[in-house]
Amino acid sequence: MVQGYCVKCKAKRDMQGATPAKMKNGRDYIKGKCGTCGTKMSKIGKL
Repeated sequence: MVQGYCVKCKAKRDMQGATPAKMKNGRDYIKGKCGTCGTKMSKIGKL
């Protein structure tokens, strides 16, 4: 599981459905949803 910071829960949580993506500037990031509340999350870096 990939962990990221959830802004709504204000804690580090596991990401559900984590998928790699690219920003407009070419940097890699991971996007997914919080496993607890379902809020969208993102984390800079590779999967």
